Amino acid sequence: MARRIDLNCDMGEGFGAYVIGDDAAMMALVSSANVACGFHGGDPSVMRDTITLAREHGVSVGAHPSFQDLHGFGRRRISGERPEDLEAQLIYQISAMQGMCAAHGHRMTHVKPHGALNNMAAADPDLAALCVRAVQRVDPDLVYVSLPYSETWTAAERAGLRLACEIYADRSYTDEGALTPRSAPGAVIHDPAQSLDQVLEMVVNGHIPTTGGKRLPVEPVTLCVHGDTPGAVDIARALRTALEENGITIAPFAGAGAAGEAGR
Repeated sequence: MARRIDLNCDMGEGFGAYVIGDDAAMMALVSSANVACGFHGGDPSVMRDTITLAREHGVSVGAHPSFQDLHGFGRRRISGERPEDLEAQLIYQISAMQGMCAAHGHRMTHVKPHGALNNMAAADPDLAALCVRAVQRVDPDLVYVSLPYSETWTAAERAGLRLACEIYADRSYTDEGALTPRSAPGAVIHDPAQSLDQVLEMVVNGHIPTTGGKRLPVEPVTLCVHGDTPGAVDIARALRTALEENGITIAPFAGAGAAGEAGR
């Protein structure tokens, strides 16, 4: 199966006086960072500092846009927005992150929607198409990071965007290949051993284990660890060590030419 994989983390999610996650420790372990753009977390100073830290560690940076939901950390399902207004919000966030990267000498490589927006778009073809359209209008050369078995994968593929197939170390999967809703028991994996077993099954054996006992084929390009999960740094360190012990190289997908080659 895959002999190299990107290890990504959602980062830069603190804002003002609030610190969320240990970005400094995590940055030494990952190869890509998805940086909050101010709508669910992050602010201009945090964005700047996270980009600078990533550049110093040779870590790729992507925009991590969300619904306008700072109070809910972008995890509340929001409806009723006019599509053109939501699209403008996404363009605003992606453009801000790309501009901040340019100002600090670090090219932005990808976009990965956050939280409820990402989960809703995975199941809603219209919302998926809107997200893809926003990325295209900012920069069609950006890589779209997507779940396999999702409407976003279909929409991005149809639009001709480069894709990076993403899997999760700390989330369980339904039999349909979707992430288990956070409201359901066992949705978030806190046990490092369980997380490691799942990752090796996906990366080494090429199958997603589901809560119903299925094994869905997958060709992963990037593996996500959530920076705000308790013990995230320890989980990332153990995963990186285990992957390297299994002959897997950790490297940014944007520099490897692997994006868009992984399917479902």
